[in-house]
Amino acid sequence: MRIMPLEKRGISNSRIVFGCMGIGGEWNNAPYTKEDYIIAEKAVEAALSIGITMFDHADIYRRGKSESIFGEILKKRPDLRDQIILQSKVGIRFQDEVNPQRFDFSKGHILSSVDGILQRLGVEHLDVLLLHRPDPLMEPEEIAEAFNTLRSAGKVRHFGVSNMSSAQIRFIQNSLPEPLVVNQLEMSLARIDWVEQGILVNQKDGLGVNFADGIMEHCQMADIQIQAWGPLAQGKFSGSVPEDAPETIKNTATLVQKMAKEKETTPESIVLGWLMKHPARIQPVIGTSSDKRVLACQDAVRISETMTREEWYTLLESSRGARMP
Repeated sequence: MRIMPLEKRGISNSRIVFGCMGIGGEWNNAPYTKEDYIIAEKAVEAALSIGITMFDHADIYRRGKSESIFGEILKKRPDLRDQIILQSKVGIRFQDEVNPQRFDFSKGHILSSVDGILQRLGVEHLDVLLLHRPDPLMEPEEIAEAFNTLRSAGKVRHFGVSNMSSAQIRFIQNSLPEPLVVNQLEMSLARIDWVEQGILVNQKDGLGVNFADGIMEHCQMADIQIQAWGPLAQGKFSGSVPEDAPETIKNTATLVQKMAKEKETTPESIVLGWLMKHPARIQPVIGTSSDKRVLACQDAVRISETMTREEWYTLLESSRGARMP
């Protein structure tokens, strides 16, 4: 059985990551409430109870409040910091009165963003820092300077990227002395371009696939952990299916429910287990703030280990709405 790249590097053995985008109140500058804190605390406790020990943030989530509310949880439980892996992301800047929304991998912005993250979380270091989305103006040498400064100061231990192609990863890596350890991508049973890119080689249908060629293979060869954001597909297969949903979604939701019943588990565990069965040892980043939905993911590892090849392909075929080529 292959192990995760992050586990191979001695960073984390958490098969699932709790994504903190959903905690911290509204997407505005209004303070989070006591009720928001209770929701966050319950979700974090639920994650810990099912063996999740890695938590994913970004400096923009809830305009910084996701990190702030998590920092309050850590302050209440100071022993927790040594038991978990903290990951955050930088590089997206919101539109303001003067400037457009933009991406920023400048050294100054990376350094100041990390200082803000550490302050909001109330910690001395991040275990992993990711560059959030590709910046067309990025200069790898400048990124390397920022990373070296952060590592030397003990503020960040490992670095990675998010939403990047293999070419972009190689472009940045060429200037770095240490390996990038994570690439976070949107992947789910509803977003299957990452599979289609591979199976539609030399097929006309492959011309419409929007997933950069070679990401899956490059990350596996370079021991870069692939993390899947949006792995539960916003509940398309594990919640109530909208009446106007495409037939592929409706049919796949029915299939997921049937499989969950047969395996005496939850639809969430089926959906995550499908992702996690892939040889890349994909690490789902679940973004729900519901403690009940977090708990519903607890069988995902077992499902990933017991799901047959035929069951995996049955789910894929249903989602793509067509037989394999």
